[in-house]
Amino acid sequence: MGWFDFIRAPGGGGVETLEIPLFPLNTVLFPGGVQPLKVFEQRYLDMAAACLKDNTPFGICLIDAGAEVGEAAVPHTVGTLASIANWEMEQLGILMLDAIGGRRFRILDHEVGADRLLRATVELLAEPEVPLPQNRERLLPLLQRVVGDLGPARMPEPHRYDDAGWVGYRLTEVLPIQNLAKQKLLELDDPLARLELLETFLDQRKLLG
Repeated sequence: MGWFDFIRAPGGGGVETLEIPLFPLNTVLFPGGVQPLKVFEQRYLDMAAACLKDNTPFGICLIDAGAEVGEAAVPHTVGTLASIANWEMEQLGILMLDAIGGRRFRILDHEVGADRLLRATVELLAEPEVPLPQNRERLLPLLQRVVGDLGPARMPEPHRYDDAGWVGYRLTEVLPIQNLAKQKLLELDDPLARLELLETFLDQRKLLG
């Protein structure tokens, strides 16, 4: 099984810890999500080249302190594995790519290399497959409209409307809420608890039928 298959597998067994490079960003990537990236710093160009060559993932984490450019930022400890699905370099030194979210992870240890690239030992987090409860199906019409509006580039198939985790992740990534709130929802291990919070939020704003 290749890395791309492994990190997309919701239950993915076997490996529990990994050594990966980190890409701290001012955004939150969720399992199964698509994140377009514009890469131009040499450390991340080298990272992307190595990941493509070896078919290995990197980690995307929300920045806790610092900035995307310059000195290595301090990441939140929970992030998401990412694989490169599509890439192009129409302009020399600027790489455009789509990162696909895989398993969540927790940083156990990390260090900054001489190239200012963060490298970490991470523990992969469980992604239990939990059926969408019938009493949460009222979330689906809104999500289905969003999926239709965004199209397959942003919401690629398969569309797993029967999976509580998938539904929760897709709703969270499109909500107009602060990144820190999205981070807290990413960190939840219980997909049903995530759905309950989302439904409350959407109900309060009268966005559900």
